[in-house]
Amino acid sequence: MSHSTEMPPVRANKASDLPFDFDTALSLETDKPDSPVSTLFTHQTTSTTTSTSSSAGSSLAGRRTHSGEILSHPFPKPGHRRTGSGSLFFSNTNTTSVGTHTNSTASSPVTNLLPAGNICPSGKIAKPSTIHKTVKHRSDVLGSGTGNYGHGSIVRGGAATGTGTSSEDLSSVKRAMGSMDLEEVKRIGNELYKRGQLLEALRVYDRAVGMQPDNPVCRSNKAAALIGLRRFGEAVRECEEAVRLDPGFSRAHQRLASLFLRLGVVENSKKHLLLASSQPDLIELHKLQTLEKHLTRCADARRSGDWKSVLRETDSAITAGAESSPLIFASKAEAYLRLYQIDDADLAICDACKLDSSFSFSVDTKFFGFLGNSYMHYVHALVEMTRGRFESAVGAAEKARKIDPANSELNSFTVTIKSVARARSLGNELFNSGKFLEASLAYGEGLRYDPSNPVLYCNRAACRYKLGQWEKSIEDCNEALRIQPNYTKALLRRAASYAKIERWAESVKDYEALRKELPGDTEVAEALFHAQVALKSSRGEEVSNMKFGGEVEPISGLNQFHTAISLPGVSVVHFMAPLNPHCSQMAPFLDALCARYPSVNFLKVDVNENPAVAKAENVRMVPTFKIYKNGNRVKEMVCPSQQLLEYSVRHYGF
Repeated sequence: MSHSTEMPPVRANKASDLPFDFDTALSLETDKPDSPVSTLFTHQTTSTTTSTSSSAGSSLAGRRTHSGEILSHPFPKPGHRRTGSGSLFFSNTNTTSVGTHTNSTASSPVTNLLPAGNICPSGKIAKPSTIHKTVKHRSDVLGSGTGNYGHGSIVRGGAATGTGTSSEDLSSVKRAMGSMDLEEVKRIGNELYKRGQLLEALRVYDRAVGMQPDNPVCRSNKAAALIGLRRFGEAVRECEEAVRLDPGFSRAHQRLASLFLRLGVVENSKKHLLLASSQPDLIELHKLQTLEKHLTRCADARRSGDWKSVLRETDSAITAGAESSPLIFASKAEAYLRLYQIDDADLAICDACKLDSSFSFSVDTKFFGFLGNSYMHYVHALVEMTRGRFESAVGAAEKARKIDPANSELNSFTVTIKSVARARSLGNELFNSGKFLEASLAYGEGLRYDPSNPVLYCNRAACRYKLGQWEKSIEDCNEALRIQPNYTKALLRRAASYAKIERWAESVKDYEALRKELPGDTEVAEALFHAQVALKSSRGEEVSNMKFGGEVEPISGLNQFHTAISLPGVSVVHFMAPLNPHCSQMAPFLDALCARYPSVNFLKVDVNENPAVAKAENVRMVPTFKIYKNGNRVKEMVCPSQQLLEYSVRHYGF
C-alpha cells in the first residue's frame, strides 16, 4: 500500500494541558433542593535516533501504513529519555483529574432565625473553591528543533490549545475546506495539529471524513484531535470506526487501548493492546495489571463496607491511568457518601456525570455487578436524595433501572427512592397546612425507607419544634448533623430548641458556629446576643448594661470610656480627629460595621475633645483603632485598611 509520510518533529504547544502519557494516542497518522417549604499509552521503540521514520517504523513493524499518517507527536512526553542522555531534566508524573470540580449544589440562605418558617433541605453551600484541586504542571515543555523529539529547545509556556489562531492558520483552514484533494486536506489538518491548533485541525479532519467516510486514517486522525481536546468518548467512537474499516490498523488499536485504560475499561484496553502488536509492550501490560489489581481491591472493599479502602483504591486506580472513568469517580462518590462526606460526594458525582456526557459504556460492561453506566446513575440518585433533591434522585434511579432492568437491587432501590420522595412531598404539604403532627409522621415514614437522610430528620425537627417537642427536635437535629456535620439549617433549629429549654451554653455554642458560617445574618447575631445575655444572667453575672446593635457611641470622658470597654463582649474604639481626612474616610465604614456586627460595641473618641482618654491609652496618631474584649485590650491598629479592620472585628467578635 502507500508509504508512511515522514514529518519533521514539531513544536510543543502547552503540553501541560494534556497528560504526559498521551504519547501514542496523540501522535497522528496523517433541584436544587426542591423542598417547597424552605494515561494514555506510549508505544515502545527499540531505538531512538534523529530519524522520525525509523522510530515510527519500529513501533509498527509488521503492520501496514497508511497515506497521510503522521507519527511525530505535537505534545512530547516530558522526561522522555533520549539516547545517550544522562538523568532526566524533569519528569511530570502527575496527571490531572477531568472535570475537577465544578460547583455542586446551591442552597437557599437562611433567612429565618427560628424554624417557624420554611423547611429547606439544604446544608452548607458547597463553594467552588472546594472543588478538586488540579495538579499544577511546569510551564516548560520540550520544543523540537529540526531533529527528532528531545533535540530541540525549551519552549516557555506555549500557547493554549486551539487558541490564538493566526491568519496563516485561518487561511489554511479556508483552503482545506474548499479543497477536493483528500491528501491536501489531510496534510493541512496534520500541520494544524502539529502546531497545536486542535480545534482548527478537527474542523479539517471533519472535512476529510466527509470526503471519504470509509477512510480509517481520516477517522484515526480525527480521534487524535479529539483526544487532545479531551473529548474521549467521541475519540473512542472514531477509533472503533477506524478498526471496523481496517481491522489491522495498528495505530487505531493503540489509541483504543490507551483510551480504554484512561476510561478504566481493563478488558477492552487489553484486547486492543494485543491487537495493536504481536508483541505488546510489557510496560503497558503491567499498567493494565496494576489498574486491574486496584479495581479488584476496590470491589472487595465495597462488598465488605470498608469505604476508606474504597477511597484509597479508587485514588490508586486513577493514578494508575484510569483518570477519566465516570464509574471510578462514581465509586469515590459512593465512598464519600457512606463516610458522611457529603460535599465531597457531591463534587465527585458531578465529575462522573461530566465524564459520562462524552462516553457511555456498552451494556455488556459490568462494574460492581451493574451493567453499563447504571452504577453511576445509582450513585447519582443516592447523592441527590441525601442532598434533598428528591425529584432528581427519582430520575437518576429510573435511568439506572432502564440500563439494567434485570438488576433486582436497582429495582428495589428505585421503589425506595420513590417512596421517600412521596413521603417528603406529603410531609411538606401537611407542614404548610399547619398539620405539624401529621407532617412529622409523614417524614418519619420516609425515614423508615431511608434512615440516613439528613433532610428528613431536619424537616421532622421543624415539626417537633412547632409541637413544643424540643428535646425530640434536638434529637432529630443531632441525627441530621451526624450525617451532614455542616448542615446549617439543622444547626439553626437545634440552637433555637436549646434556647427553648434554657440550655443556654449549648445554644450559644451553636449560634457562635452559625455566626462564623453566616457573618452577615443579623437575626443570627441577635439570637446569639440574647443567648449570651441569658447565659450570663443564669450564672449571676451583671447584664443590665449589655445592649445589642445601635450606633457608634461617642465617648465624652475617661470614666465613660472605662465603663464602656469593661462591658462583657467586644468593644471597638475609634480614636479620631474630625478634620483628619483618614478619619473622615473611616467614619462611614465604621457605621456600616456597626450595622453588620450588631453584637459588637463600637465607640469613638475625639482626641481633641478628650485628650485625657488619648493620653491614658497612649494614642499618638489618628486614626487609631483598639479592640477590647471583656475589658482587656486584644488588638491595636494605626491607620488600618478597611479590610484589615473588618477582619479584626470578625476575628475577635466571634
